[in-house]
Order: sequence, then structure tokens, then C-alpha cells
Amino acid sequence: MSGVSVPSDRLALVRRGKSLEYFTLAWNSLEAVVSITAGFLAGSVSLVGFGFDSLIEMTSGGALLWRMHADHDPERRERAENLTLRVVGVCFLVLAAYVTFEAVHDLITRDASERSLPGIIITALSVVVMPLLSRAKRRVGRALSSNAMMADSRQTDFCAYLSAIVLTGLLANAFFGLWWSDAVASLLLVPLITREGLESLRGKSCACH
Repeated sequence: MSGVSVPSDRLALVRRGKSLEYFTLAWNSLEAVVSITAGFLAGSVSLVGFGFDSLIEMTSGGALLWRMHADHDPERRERAENLTLRVVGVCFLVLAAYVTFEAVHDLITRDASERSLPGIIITALSVVVMPLLSRAKRRVGRALSSNAMMADSRQTDFCAYLSAIVLTGLLANAFFGLWWSDAVASLLLVPLITREGLESLRGKSCACH
């Protein structure tokens, strides 16, 4: 034993951080299942892309849980963070390529997606839940002086942005019959996804400031 005790308030913050990440994993599991299933059934590229982003969020959340469990071991935490940033970066770039290809294909072929009530519901809920979750993560991150938690809060913010863009496209298609809205909404995601992917591959995060 090193004889170094961990303050009780820090232990409470770590427990809070773990609870937030467990909720993140559970919520994104639901998002992924509903979005990908509904997206494939409706032929919605942006909805499928949103579901795959949820899987990426789960990767990030799982890695942060690993780091939180090793809160007393900075070297192990740093190693996990660096590896995860790069894995997530590759996933984002693959997602950006997929969304671009499918959206351009649909615009050229005029392949319209069908209306998706489950997709509208899950993205609308995400628009509400994700900002609240991100704010809670930022509070814990600041209190722990944890760049990893702050970075994860930025990932959650990004999920909220995706939710709003995808929801807009789905509603435009459902209520106004704008067949191209889903593909255009998908293309709006690409710069955001690509930027996050490149930043992750460089081992950076704009959330750590």
C-alpha cells in the first residue's frame, strides 16, 4: 500500500463520472438499435449514420470507464485515452466516407427514404437528453481536472448536434415530402464527423480547453 489516501469528495466525483458513463452506454445502445433498424427499414442514410455514431459514442464511453476505474493510475489512464482517441478517429472517418457515398448516390438516383416515426422519436429524445448529459459530464470533468471527461462531454455535444440535423431532415421529409432532405442532412454531418475524426487521430480534443 502506498499510504496515499484519496479524498472522499474525489471518490464521490469518480462514482458520479462512472454513473454518467454507464448511462451513456445504455442510452447509446438504445439509440443505435432504434436508429439503425429504423434507418434500414426506411432507407434513411442519415438515420443509419446517426446509429453508427451512437456505436462510436459507446466506444468512447467504454474507454472512459476504463480510465475512471484507473483514476489512481495516471499512466494507465493516459495510455487508454491515447489509444481510444485513435480508434474513434478511424471510426469517424469511415462513417464520414459511408455517409458521403450513400447520400450522393441517393441524390443522383433520387432514391427517397420513407417516413420513420421511430427515427423521429429517438432523435427528438436525443436532442433533449444529450445536452443535459453533456453538461453533467463537464461539471464532473472540471471538478476532477479531467481532460478525458471534458473530451467525452464534447463527444456528447456532437451527438446532440447530429440529433438536431437528422431530426430536421426526417421532419422535412415526413411533413413536406422533401425527398432530398435526408441526403442533404446526411451531407451536413460529414464536415463535423471528419473534423472530429482528424482531431482524434492527432490525439487532440477541442473539449479540453
